Amino acid sequence: MNILISNDDGYQAPGLVALYEALKDLGHVEVVAPEQNNSAKSNALTLHSPLYVHQGLNGFRYVNGTPADCVHIALTGLLGYKPDLVVSGINDGANMGDDTIYSGTVGAAMEGYLFGIPAIAFSQVEKGWAHLDAAAAKARVLVEQLMSQQSGAADPWLLNVNIPSRPLEQIKDLRVTRLGRRHAAERVITQTSPRGQTMYWIGSAGAAKDDSDGTDFHATFEGHLSVTPLHVDLTEHAELPTWRQRLARA
Repeated sequence: MNILISNDDGYQAPGLVALYEALKDLGHVEVVAPEQNNSAKSNALTLHSPLYVHQGLNGFRYVNGTPADCVHIALTGLLGYKPDLVVSGINDGANMGDDTIYSGTVGAAMEGYLFGIPAIAFSQVEKGWAHLDAAAAKARVLVEQLMSQQSGAADPWLLNVNIPSRPLEQIKDLRVTRLGRRHAAERVITQTSPRGQTMYWIGSAGAAKDDSDGTDFHATFEGHLSVTPLHVDLTEHAELPTWRQRLARA
């Protein structure tokens, strides 16, 4: 089995190292990750400046670009083969609900999915890497289970996985969930620079708005590992007839 690992926290992030160590003996595993932290870069590709690939002292290759850049470059020439699986993470903090739209962790996995490869994005719910060994162990079990069921002709899939930041024995069985929703983000933070200019910092994510039973928020709050299948088609299919009528009248 050939596995490509990436992330958005950077090639030296503890979560990436832990994920590699957990998966490295499952097959041929390679890492191509961003040089710097690229959180909230979503699916962005770098189109107007050159990208370079280097190898770090830890053996991982890194790119001066986004998570999606890393996977895109790997799949379109760097590796020279098509992996069986693309894995992203383990992210330092949750990627649930609306977070998935912005997430670089999910963006890296989605890039693999767009190339027809099964892909998983792994995140820990709480920031700070507490109980990272437990999260890595859970990631390995899930990868083994999924790849043992995978046939060569199967359609690709994309999973968003959030793991409670708990000791291994306190993480409950997995739940297949839907994305919850958040309230709007907190207000922008303004500061004055040393030169007297106004600086703006994006505010914190909003609190959970829909964390009802069945959502990723609810599952992880209860201590379960949350697995949410994602797809890329953003079309609001149910509203197509309504919009055809509305625009025909216009």
